[in-house]
Amino acid sequence: MHDACHSSLPVAATTMTLQNTGRSTSDEQFAALVAEHQAMVINTCYRFVLNREDAEDIAQEVFIEAYRSMNKFRGDAKISTWLYRIAVTKSLDHLRKKKRKKRFSSLKRLIGQQDPIEEIDLKAQGTPSEELLEQERYTALQNAIESLPDNQKTAFLLSKYDGYNNQEIAEIMQTSVSAVESLIHRAKKNLQKKLEKQYRSRYS
Repeated sequence: MHDACHSSLPVAATTMTLQNTGRSTSDEQFAALVAEHQAMVINTCYRFVLNREDAEDIAQEVFIEAYRSMNKFRGDAKISTWLYRIAVTKSLDHLRKKKRKKRFSSLKRLIGQQDPIEEIDLKAQGTPSEELLEQERYTALQNAIESLPDNQKTAFLLSKYDGYNNQEIAEIMQTSVSAVESLIHRAKKNLQKKLEKQYRSRYS
């Protein structure tokens, strides 16, 4: 399994952006919060969007949202759970916007407003190396995860990539433990079907 993004946000720049919101929350306290949780937030965003720069941009939005909402945080959940919830929401919003842009781009090609890009099929010839096979497995898995419904994808990533237990996932997703168990179970079933279909079409 490939590691997630390990970049970190420049705390000073993040704090400066937050200061521009005009809030009165202690800048020193919030800078400490950013420093403590930024790696987790960036990695969370990266697991959804699979792009380092996008993940860092979304993480900035997460901390700005958190800064603006600090007075609403009642302490009934851990601060990391609260930030995780914001990160998941922002990441899913980003993916939805990206999908809308892709659909619009495809529509423009269909109606002739821009020239279609020539696609060249570069298939590996001969027996693929172990490294290539591993990359293919990783790509197939990421594609399958990305195609899951948002709630299944969120529960699966929180469980299998980030190691949260079902109770913690329920708190993050604001649902019941039984609902989380069902989501993870359905996600596994769907992933198995999608991967089997991909492998059969690729190697049959």
